[in-house]
Amino acid sequence: MGTDEEQDLARQRFDVADAAPLLLDAQGVVTNWTRDARRLLDYTASEVVGTPVAGLLATEDAARVPEVAERCRRDGGWAGLLTARHKDGHQVRVMVRITPAVGTGGGAHWLVLLSDMAGARGWDMSRAVLEQMVTGSPVGIAVVDANLRCVWSNAALERFGGGSPGERLGRRLAEIQPGLDSEGIEAQMRRVLETGQPVVGYEHVGHVRSAPLRETAHMMSFTRLEDDNGHPMGVYYTVVDITERHRARQRLALLDRAGEQIGRSLDIVRTAQELADVAVPGCADFVCVDLLEWVLRGAEPPAGPLSPAEAVPLRRAGHQSVNPGVPEAVVEIGAVAHYLPGSPPIRCLATGLSWREERLDPLAREWATDLPGDRTATFLELGLHTVMVVPIRARGVTLGVTTFFRRRRQEPFDEDDLSLAEDLVSRAAVCVDNARRYARERNAALVLQRSLLPHRLPEQDAVEVAACYRPADELTGLGGDWYDLIPLSGARVALVVGEVPGHGIDAAAAMGRLRTAVRTLAALDLPPEEVLAHLDDLAALTGREEGGDPDTPEDVDVQVAGSGCVYVVYDPVDGQCTMAAAGHPAPAVVMPDGTVTFVNLPQGPPLGVGGRPFEAVELALAEGSMLALHTDGLLAREADDRPVDADRERLRRALERIASSLDLRCRAVVDALIPDRPDDDVALLMARTKLLGADQVADWDLPADPAVVADARKEAARQLTEWGLEELAFTTELVVSELVTNAIRHAEGPIRLRLIRERALICEVSDGGATAPHLRHPRTTDEGGRGLLLVSQFTQRWGTRFVPEGKVIWAEQSLTDPPD
Repeated sequence: MGTDEEQDLARQRFDVADAAPLLLDAQGVVTNWTRDARRLLDYTASEVVGTPVAGLLATEDAARVPEVAERCRRDGGWAGLLTARHKDGHQVRVMVRITPAVGTGGGAHWLVLLSDMAGARGWDMSRAVLEQMVTGSPVGIAVVDANLRCVWSNAALERFGGGSPGERLGRRLAEIQPGLDSEGIEAQMRRVLETGQPVVGYEHVGHVRSAPLRETAHMMSFTRLEDDNGHPMGVYYTVVDITERHRARQRLALLDRAGEQIGRSLDIVRTAQELADVAVPGCADFVCVDLLEWVLRGAEPPAGPLSPAEAVPLRRAGHQSVNPGVPEAVVEIGAVAHYLPGSPPIRCLATGLSWREERLDPLAREWATDLPGDRTATFLELGLHTVMVVPIRARGVTLGVTTFFRRRRQEPFDEDDLSLAEDLVSRAAVCVDNARRYARERNAALVLQRSLLPHRLPEQDAVEVAACYRPADELTGLGGDWYDLIPLSGARVALVVGEVPGHGIDAAAAMGRLRTAVRTLAALDLPPEEVLAHLDDLAALTGREEGGDPDTPEDVDVQVAGSGCVYVVYDPVDGQCTMAAAGHPAPAVVMPDGTVTFVNLPQGPPLGVGGRPFEAVELALAEGSMLALHTDGLLAREADDRPVDADRERLRRALERIASSLDLRCRAVVDALIPDRPDDDVALLMARTKLLGADQVADWDLPADPAVVADARKEAARQLTEWGLEELAFTTELVVSELVTNAIRHAEGPIRLRLIRERALICEVSDGGATAPHLRHPRTTDEGGRGLLLVSQFTQRWGTRFVPEGKVIWAEQSLTDPPD
């Protein structure tokens, strides 16, 4: 079969081709003997067949036959070493394998394979040789008896502490290594003793006597030792130090957790706190995160480097401790920590390099100063004994420092700990800087939004108003929906709600342009349908200009074409309300009795897309009626096939709910219909109408006769006396005289004078003319042309508005502003 070496190797591997087979019956009697078996033991078939197999074994192994038979029946076979008797009397060491076989009669038989182990290496080794192998092994090895007391150990186990092999004899593990979980380890030993199943790769962490301050990890394996009869004698176990592997695994797990838990939001303080939360207790017992002031403001870094000799104030953004309440912190979250010049945190800020101290001076005090009260304490009082300071750096800029301390764990920080801390901080630094950049951009966006939406709706006496705005883009708070209230002449107000396509800053910019245009057109006192017609022209023109601009980025959508708007004018003198809409939902009206209706308002096309002309409707509103102007986001459908009437019904029910104030009612409507994170921007403007009292309005019909001017002045002066406004009599008589004279000279049709007392004293003169007067600047030699110039100089504002019957020239004098 080849060389002797190959045959030896084959025998060691128990090659079936080299094994000598024989057959036994169920009682262990030899029923078949082969030539290979005769060649191995020299017995003939007639000498062996019909005799028990135990007669072929040495005395000590013959006694094991019942046990082997039992194992065969239980396990379906057996393999092991036995000693057979050669015919000439010498002993032959054989490897035996027994497997079940079926005889010709169907009875149970056993096939036995015998392999000569005489040529196998290692089986003739002496005990001294074997002991030399285990004693010199670099793996810690020990044997305990059935009572778990040490009966033998090798020299390699000494490096873990606990004494020499002789000193360990007769002692339990708790006596040898009190810093380990001896109960858990001995529980594994008992399990092996009871079941016979080995335990491989059992890991535990603790403190051994050779390194009492350092947490170490070990991997152990346990195997039961049996006597020749298979009875348990004890446990053989091995110990391997896997501390480095264990710490590497911990570091990877900590970094993985940091990747999951740090930076889950774009809030700077929350991100700093997440860093502290992740680092405790995996890396340190107490961690504090301090950031520079400009970082928390979302500002850009100041020019010039920091000096380690300067006292740089840092603000505590986060801290965490293994102890409840973070008793080690001498600076509260949000408070300023004035670190001493030259202290480690300031040096790390200035240099951008980490710093580590294995043993802190226990009598040294915290590096922070100017703390409220007497909060300074020594490191000994705080229980802190080792420290690392790591600068928070991102994109080449230092944002702050993170300080790591240990209190419970007695081992000092080493280079591996510093490397782990730097990895943690570097990951968090990017998140902090992203949050800072986001805060900067969001602050800029909010400034833009505040500049586009009214900070506070103007005070006036026509309506009581409340507004609620909820953008779809919750990160920036920007959207394309808007609302406005614009005071008009004659104590009237314009209520406007609109929206532009899209979300975010682009939509907000487009909305700002549209809102500015609406306010400009409102100043012209145009009817609602004409305001929308001018807006439509502007949107179409803007769309054409933007469509031809090659410098506009492809991902920027600032178009106002397709925008919607509803424009409402309310007059508190007579309660008349005029409105028009361009691709926008009609307002809802809540009557004083609580009944909710929707205005039957003709829908014009969206702005800038062209189509039929805009139409206006006029309706009279009782005092106390409530107008609800909203964008279509308030009627967000739960399903595409949901009918509009169903959405209106939801709005109706929400508007019918009573609240203690209009502000609360407005917010309650939005909360009832819109989730916290809407898919579309939402704006709701609610206005409760008021009527001016009869004692606030006075009017007179005047004939087109110059002689009536004096009578008009007298009537106006009398009315001012009745209102207690005698101090305005001179100016008012001048305004009345000039406006009435101008109407008689240059206009036609009926002339009417009206005084309105609201927040301003309003003087109006209406006539049937369609030509607006113009302010002139006469020369010193001119005899006339100074009337409107005087009016403009003596009143707060003046203007002209056109009505179906002609025009109205008006002038206002403030009743709320102090006189010049």
